[in-house]
Amino acid sequence: MSTSIVLPAAGALLLAAGLAGLLGAPGLTGLPAHVAAGGAIVLVTVQAATALIRRALQIHAATRTFGPCRGAGLLGMGAVTAGVTVLAVLVTGPGVREHVAMGGLVAAALVYLSGIILMPGAATTIPARLRRAVDGAGVGTSLAFAAYLIPGERPMPPAALAATLLAAAALSVIVITALRVTTYRPAAWLCGGGAVTAILGLGGVVHYAYEQNAYVLLGSSVLVAGGPLAAAAGARLTDDGPTPAPPGTPESVLTGYPVLAVPMLIALGSAIYHVLTGHEFDTRSILIGLSIIPCVVLREILAVIDIRRYSRRLAAQEAQFRSLVSGANDLTLMIGADLVVRWQSPAAARLFGLSDAEVVGNSFAGLLHPDDRPDAVSTLRGVLAADGRPADRPPLITARLRDGYGAWRDTESTISDQRDVPEVNALVVHVRDVGDRTALERRLHEVAYTDQLTGLPNRREIMRTLAAQRAVDGHTGALLVIELLGIANISDQRGREIADALLIEAGRRMRTVLTPDDLPGRLGGGEFAVLTVQGPVLAYALGTRLLTVLTRPYHLPGTIVDLHVSVGLAEVSASSSSIDEVLHRADLARRRARQQGPDRIEWYDSFLEEQLVRRMDVEREIVGVTDRRELDLVYQPILSLPDRTTAGVEALLRWRNPALGTVHPGELLPVAEDLGVMPEIGTWVLSTALRQLADWTVTHPALTLTVNVSPRELAVPDFVHRVAAMLNAHGIAPERLCMEVAEDRIPHDMPAVVTQFAKLRALGVRTAIDDFGAGQASLAQLRRMPVDMLKVDGELISRPIDPESGGQPLIDVIVGLGRRLGLEIVAERLETTEQVREAVRAGLGRGQGFRLSRPAPAERVEAFLTEPTTLS
Repeated sequence: MSTSIVLPAAGALLLAAGLAGLLGAPGLTGLPAHVAAGGAIVLVTVQAATALIRRALQIHAATRTFGPCRGAGLLGMGAVTAGVTVLAVLVTGPGVREHVAMGGLVAAALVYLSGIILMPGAATTIPARLRRAVDGAGVGTSLAFAAYLIPGERPMPPAALAATLLAAAALSVIVITALRVTTYRPAAWLCGGGAVTAILGLGGVVHYAYEQNAYVLLGSSVLVAGGPLAAAAGARLTDDGPTPAPPGTPESVLTGYPVLAVPMLIALGSAIYHVLTGHEFDTRSILIGLSIIPCVVLREILAVIDIRRYSRRLAAQEAQFRSLVSGANDLTLMIGADLVVRWQSPAAARLFGLSDAEVVGNSFAGLLHPDDRPDAVSTLRGVLAADGRPADRPPLITARLRDGYGAWRDTESTISDQRDVPEVNALVVHVRDVGDRTALERRLHEVAYTDQLTGLPNRREIMRTLAAQRAVDGHTGALLVIELLGIANISDQRGREIADALLIEAGRRMRTVLTPDDLPGRLGGGEFAVLTVQGPVLAYALGTRLLTVLTRPYHLPGTIVDLHVSVGLAEVSASSSSIDEVLHRADLARRRARQQGPDRIEWYDSFLEEQLVRRMDVEREIVGVTDRRELDLVYQPILSLPDRTTAGVEALLRWRNPALGTVHPGELLPVAEDLGVMPEIGTWVLSTALRQLADWTVTHPALTLTVNVSPRELAVPDFVHRVAAMLNAHGIAPERLCMEVAEDRIPHDMPAVVTQFAKLRALGVRTAIDDFGAGQASLAQLRRMPVDMLKVDGELISRPIDPESGGQPLIDVIVGLGRRLGLEIVAERLETTEQVREAVRAGLGRGQGFRLSRPAPAERVEAFLTEPTTLS
């Protein structure tokens, strides 16, 4: 506390004590002493009032309004009024000081009362302030009535009695207001206590005015000076801004009746005691007692007004609640601990067609689908067992609910435990119809996991199911990857509609041979997949059935289409490294099946992967092979069997790659044809072989050259012109060149082979069919083929027509056919002496093979031409 307040307070007390003669020696006397004592008390109260007014100005500066600062200002004015009253009582004489004291008491009490009611955090509305005043007046009057009935030495003057009643009422209002404050409670209690202290001190001053009791004056001075100091300390504890009363505080709800009931009971007990002790009621006591009635009546009127106002508010809130609940998109249920529905919102009839009779009083679980009921009951039991403890996630029930029309509706329910609210005491369940959302989710799932053309699961669904299948320990199965060959060509040649119809029909056929446990799907383009739970043997059998149904002719509007199919299989198990690896293995097997020929099925193994990796390496390295000069030719002599002289040579291609080593034609040519580089390689082979033949012509002018050619090379439009140009360039006669095509390659490009062979023969070049008897060329086709020579494999020379009966050798039939058609028969791949002997016996004029001579570079072949034993 500031010394500017403490020192005057101490001086005031000393002056009052000396004035009263309480210091042991004659005190200060005379008017100057009275003025000094009163002035000191006034100085203390003015200092406290200054602090209160300064606080009011601070609040005003912060809020730019007088509302929040009025309480502090009025408390300051009350302090000044109390101090001036003390000074006036001390300086006035008998007959006047009594009235001055009572007037100052009433004035200070009213000002203090106004300041307390207007303090921040106290009553902020007029009805609340009126209730405080009525309650305080009733309490004060009741207590004053009880006090008046206590027998005294002499009756109190009427003016003093009225002032006392007013002061008592003001004190009661101040106390009630301070006790019912919820915000700034310490500040309210300090300010209220300071006001009560000052008013009680002024009451003592009034008593001093009548009785001239020095001790009462001293105590009253302490109270009058100390009350404003406490109020000033309390005012500092409030904020600068206004603080409205929060909802639910006594200001916003009805004030309880015990505030008046207790003092009234005290007054009633005093009256009964007064009668029982033989005393009578005088006019004053009767008037004081009757003054309680207006307070009770007014309080009752205010209570009725409050009740009606709150009734209207509750009715409005109930109407708002009903409109919100009725118009909500959720059904609200109140469920007891026994899981019986106690109440449902009015939206039940609108949303689900459910009446109260169908729901209320029945078990909530009975409304749910039997399959969803156990999980829902378990969730509800879990919420009940939690007993209001917060869960990690809000409880959620997803279940189908039967509506009023008997249909099952997809719903989602959230649960709120409101058992701690006495008015509810139940689980509040909000049920929402999620049927549209569920349907949308299913539709999105179909779009995301279904092939839109065939209606089969797509790649994403196959991979998802494959991952789930791999996750099951001990589970085995297989993945089949199926490719419909030629779909892209059909789309280009016959239109996209025909290709789509083929894919749709293929998907339908696949379903006819699958079991419910098998999952078919389309990976994209002409590729399909089947995920089966069957083991390897049954999976292979399933692949065979799929080959059968998918290769049947497709009868489409206006056309019939034949398709070839390749199928690859891979095992599915928990030991598989990943789902991508499983798909990769099945796809590798499918590629191998395609390389081996149409309508085949291949099972993945490590050797197959090695072959495919080798092929990919070949595909990578073959690009630019002629520019890098990695190609080479070896030559195998063709001998005249009767005298073993060299009649010609066959040029054989070799690829010597630094990374791959030596690559033979059987591995090189299929890749070259698939990648479209075969014409380039064939041109290099023919040019190199003719250049070498030109070198040998000097010493061996009758030597012939045989070169292999593929149907892809023959299909080049200017193939014959390029052959003629190279013959002319190297000075080689056309009849010394023979071009041969493998029999198994002819059926795929029969028209091109026939056309180009005819042109070559017209040029003078000889033509031949290689590996005759190994393919599917029929005898009737030989009459159409413009060929000069048939090359027969050594294995056919000793083979009879009917191996079981040991009939005529097949080579004799072929030789007879050749003679009738004017064709020369040449034996190739003669590996044993028996095969050579049988070829001579059959009358074959020429032959080649390891038993006669091996392929060798040009230098060694040139030596062989001079000395035939060098290659044997």
